[in-house]
Amino acid sequence: MTQSAGAGPRPVSFLGEVRDAVTPRATLLVLGVIALQLLFIASYVGALHHPKLRDAPFGVAGPPAAAERTVNRLERLSGSPLDPRAVPDAAAARERIRDREIDGALVLDPGGTTDTLLVATGGGTSLATALERLLTGVEKSGGRALRVVDVAPASAGDANGLSSFYVVVGWCVGGYLCAAILAISAGARASTPRRAVIRLGTMALVALAGGLGGALIVGPALDALPGGFAALWGLGALVTFAVGAATLALQATLGVVGIGAAILLVVILGNPSAGGALPPPLLPPFWAAVGPALPPGAGTWTARSIAYFGGRDVTASLLVLSAWAVAGGAVTLLASALRHEDGRPAPP
Repeated sequence: MTQSAGAGPRPVSFLGEVRDAVTPRATLLVLGVIALQLLFIASYVGALHHPKLRDAPFGVAGPPAAAERTVNRLERLSGSPLDPRAVPDAAAARERIRDREIDGALVLDPGGTTDTLLVATGGGTSLATALERLLTGVEKSGGRALRVVDVAPASAGDANGLSSFYVVVGWCVGGYLCAAILAISAGARASTPRRAVIRLGTMALVALAGGLGGALIVGPALDALPGGFAALWGLGALVTFAVGAATLALQATLGVVGIGAAILLVVILGNPSAGGALPPPLLPPFWAAVGPALPPGAGTWTARSIAYFGGRDVTASLLVLSAWAVAGGAVTLLASALRHEDGRPAPP
C-alpha cells in the first residue's frame, strides 16, 4: 500500500534518534574516555594524596664509630624512610648530593650538640622539607639540635622547585597534541612511508621550536630556572620529539585509540610519577618505579640536573628519552611500510 499524498514522514522513535546520534563506535570511544577519566583521578590522587618518605638515599658524615651508630639508628626508623650510608666527611657529602647520588646528609658534630643537615631544594623542596622534618624529630629524640644547610638551593624565581616539572609537562603536551593533529586532522590521509617521514620531520621542527620557546620562557623571560640555556633547549626538543614520535607510533598501530594510549602513558601515568610535586622518595612504590622510565619523569630529572646540579647524573634519563624517540620513529616508519605493502588503509 502506498503512502497517501498528504501524509508526512513517519516519526522516528527516541531510541532511533539515539542510535543515529551515538553510533556504536562513538559509544566505545566515550566509554574509553570515561575509563581514562577515572584512571586520571586514580593515578593523581593515588600518587599524591599521602606523601611518605621511602628509602631516600641519605648520607651520614662524622667520626667512623659515631657515623656507624647513626646509620644503624636511621636504618631502624619505622617505615624505612631513609636508605642511609656512611660518607667520609662533610665535603664528600656535599659532593654526593651535587652528583645526585644521595638526597641529603647528616654531618655529625661530636664536640657539640648541634648537627648539620645538608639538603638540596633544587631537587624538590617537598623532599628537602620532608628530610628536615624527619631529622629534626630524630635529633630531638637524641637530645641534639639541627642546623639546615641548602647546598643546591632552588632559585628565587622557582617557587617550590616546580618550574622544571612545569616546563617538561608543557613540552610533553606540545608533543602529543602536535602528533595527534598530524595523524587525525581533517584531510590527513592514510600514512605511507613518505608521509610518515614527513610527519616525523614536522615533529622534529616543532620540537626544536617548542624546546627553544620553553627555554626562553623559563630562562631569560621569567628567570625561573638557572643553568645552561642551550642544554634546556636541547632537552625540550628531545622531550617534545620523544612524546610526539611515540604518539605517532601508537596512532599508526592502534588508530585513534593510540591517542588515548599516549595520554594514558604521558599524562595519566607519567605526570604524577614525574617527581614534580613529589620527588621519587615521597611517591608510592608503583609511581616511584615507573616515573623514571616515562618521558615526564626523565625530563623532569634532567631539567633539575641542568638547572641546579651542573648537568650531573643525566645519562640514564637522556637514554630513556632517546629510546622513546628512536622507538617511536622506528615503529611509525615500520607500521606505515607494512601497511603500504599490504595495501591496507590506516586505522581510523
